[in-house]
Amino acid sequence: MAAPRRAAVLGSPIAHSLSPVLHRTAYRELGLSGWTYDRFEVDEAALPGFLETLGAEWAGLSLTMPLKRAVIPLLDGISETAASVDAVNTVVCTRDGRRTGDNTDIPGMVAALREHGIDKVEAAAVLGAGATASSALAALSRICPGEIAVYVRSEARAAEMRQWAERLEVSVRIADWADAEQALRAPLVISTTPAGVTDALARSVPERPAALFDVLYDPWPTTLAARWSAYGGAVVSGLDLLVHQAVLQVEQMTGQAPAPLDAMRKAGERALAAR
Repeated sequence: MAAPRRAAVLGSPIAHSLSPVLHRTAYRELGLSGWTYDRFEVDEAALPGFLETLGAEWAGLSLTMPLKRAVIPLLDGISETAASVDAVNTVVCTRDGRRTGDNTDIPGMVAALREHGIDKVEAAAVLGAGATASSALAALSRICPGEIAVYVRSEARAAEMRQWAERLEVSVRIADWADAEQALRAPLVISTTPAGVTDALARSVPERPAALFDVLYDPWPTTLAARWSAYGGAVVSGLDLLVHQAVLQVEQMTGQAPAPLDAMRKAGERALAAR
């Protein structure tokens, strides 16, 4: 049996994170008695000091934005996946004090899509251009050889997406948010926007929609996801993403695989239902 160790999710704010529920469930299912997973309110200024307090008992950290980028210079190294989007959501700590960063959001997206039978698409559309959109482009680089239309609200965001497209070597067409209803006819639509932003698009869902990946999970379903599902389209939720990326985190931090996907998902569903 592995010796008890600690892990936590860091961020600001962090109050509504489901990560503790998912990780603690995994520890119980894996028989990791004594392992703990907590949450800490930590901003960019406090991050270096927090890392200095970590002892040999620490197994890893889960990070939210903006810590995903702020942590990079504080680590001993990062994976190619994390480097591709300049974002680390997972830190693995070894007993000798080494700390390495990875990004499980990207393979988590791919795994969530695969679970719903989406292994490859010829084209796709991304709604939004924030930090999650860059991860979406990275995930699509693995499954979409064709054009990716990205719908944005500003030229500044458009410029950022062009830079990410060049870096990730994907074919991107930048489109104005005013034309976002056109995105809904793509073989795969990934919505990366905050709650409420896509509500008005729900009335434009086609009669036979293909697949929608909405990265939100609370509240769920979103207005867009509900209409999409009602019309018979495939819907991948933010909880699917959250669980799949957490599975990869658990496996890296504990060294045990496979992590209990089904039990973690059910625990997440119960936690959301109780809110």
